[in-house]
Amino acid sequence: MASTFGYTLQDWQQRYQQEPQQITALLEAHLAAIDNQDNAWLYLATPAQLQAQIEPLLASYLRNPAALPLFGVPFAVKDNIDVAGWPTTAACPALTYTASADAFVVAQLKAAGAVVIGKTNLDQYATGLVGTRSPYGAVRNTFNADYVSGGSSSGSASVLARGLVGFSLGTDTAGSGRVPAGFNNVVGLKPTKGWFSASGLLPACRLNDTISVFALTVEDAFAVASAAGGYDAADAYSRSNPHTAPASIKAHPDFAIPANPEFFDDKQAEAAWDSALERLLASGATLHPIDFTPFQQLAEQLYYGPWVTERTVAVGEMINRPEEMDPVVYGIVKSGLDYSAVDAFKAEYLRAELTRQIQQTLAQFDALVVPTSPTIHTVEEMKQEPVRYNSQFGTYTNFTNLADLSALALPAPFRADGLPAGITLIAPAWHDRALVEFGLRWQQQLALPLGATGKAQPTQHRALPPSADHVRVAVVGAHLTGMPLNFQLTTRQAVLVEETTTASHYRLFALLDGPIKKPGLLRDEQGAAITVELWDIPLARFGEFVAEIPPPLGIGSLTLADGRVVKGFICEPMVLKQALEITEFGGWRNWLTSLGSK
Repeated sequence: MASTFGYTLQDWQQRYQQEPQQITALLEAHLAAIDNQDNAWLYLATPAQLQAQIEPLLASYLRNPAALPLFGVPFAVKDNIDVAGWPTTAACPALTYTASADAFVVAQLKAAGAVVIGKTNLDQYATGLVGTRSPYGAVRNTFNADYVSGGSSSGSASVLARGLVGFSLGTDTAGSGRVPAGFNNVVGLKPTKGWFSASGLLPACRLNDTISVFALTVEDAFAVASAAGGYDAADAYSRSNPHTAPASIKAHPDFAIPANPEFFDDKQAEAAWDSALERLLASGATLHPIDFTPFQQLAEQLYYGPWVTERTVAVGEMINRPEEMDPVVYGIVKSGLDYSAVDAFKAEYLRAELTRQIQQTLAQFDALVVPTSPTIHTVEEMKQEPVRYNSQFGTYTNFTNLADLSALALPAPFRADGLPAGITLIAPAWHDRALVEFGLRWQQQLALPLGATGKAQPTQHRALPPSADHVRVAVVGAHLTGMPLNFQLTTRQAVLVEETTTASHYRLFALLDGPIKKPGLLRDEQGAAITVELWDIPLARFGEFVAEIPPPLGIGSLTLADGRVVKGFICEPMVLKQALEITEFGGWRNWLTSLGSK
């Protein structure tokens, strides 16, 4: 049987489409080919555990393949996330317990057809960005074993980068789902806090934790996130999407970047960043250097202030058993005992003030782009400076959850020494899909190999499925790009999708009364195809938009030339008797141009 290592979700789906009954043999062979001495794994499924997951899947898939979008895809779970009947250790043997139930996210993914094949190594208690703070050994970088893998989700990034799973779950409090992605040339999606339930996650910092996704492609990461996310009433910090964020980033984005980025004298990291900026400019982006001071100040709060006390709370009574903890982790966690409740409230006030500054800055741009990490170190170097070098890795990550931001770590041009050097896009909460849309374009532009597999990017990247969080609206006149009422879309985070035409049975009229000329569109089998623009407007802003539409105009359903049906402008037929018919021009702009030529 041919190796299934390095398969993307699309590869797995195509394999099963040919013969879904091969799921058991395929996954058994896949699991058997994994080296059980590889310390990126802390636990691998037994044959019985594998079969118990597979058994209910096949019959469901044969009835309705669309109901199981992740059918038979093997995935790995960071070992601070529960899998029912499996041990959870958080890389602390003394803590080990057998989980009584799946974490909410794991259950969601199993329900979508995915199969857990193992649990992965991590920095103990998810405390670290290095991947070396584990009694099970340091997980090595997948490109050069002398270097760290990044952490704390070291094992999950490693097994994914080598193609041993279709995707993997990490966690991200301070950057643990992004730094390992950057160090191993994979995608790391850090979702908006609360999109993924934390039920069944052993917390590191409960207010700032989120489960994250590693994948070989951006579309895979978003497909997994879409299956994993969802409101969970059992998690007090779970929240529902407010449907106010944009669906995508515009074709020519405005990106903020740090004005004077810090690389800690790592010239190769700096050169890789400069190369990434060149590629961003080539993609059509405009880059805006900003004062990074508030971001830096907030990043420092996570470990060098009262916020570290959350980690002290998370370890519980283990704080009294230092001999059973990693000494560096223990030192960090123990420092939380030095702070009072007064200190904690002061820290929260400072967090809120810095977050407000950050949010106001980001509101001016499509996203912030930063190096995922400003540098990288060898395993031996980490032994000399375990705290200082770890802190360096968090320069561009530590502030993100404190400020309630979404983030997407992307592969980027490599360093001259052959090590990966990623970039990360950061935006306000619930901008996850918008970041992913740009990530798709970026991945197609760079066409880097997939992780450490050596495999090429897919020749055809799949577009994201239609968004249930947005309404696609066809505009035909004064709301077109550059027209007087276009601001009613742009100020509501609507994004232009494309220019296209209606089906060939519409008539177009110009309503000439009032200060602004407006179009009237009428369905008529004797009509023609009319040029329109499609805009995606956030669902929660759609009602505001419709409320501003004056009579005799309204919103109905329009049929496009390719058969799609979208929302669009319609008009009361009675008023069109006094309107000017302009169907022959095929669109509003053409008619306006004709006026100027007379």
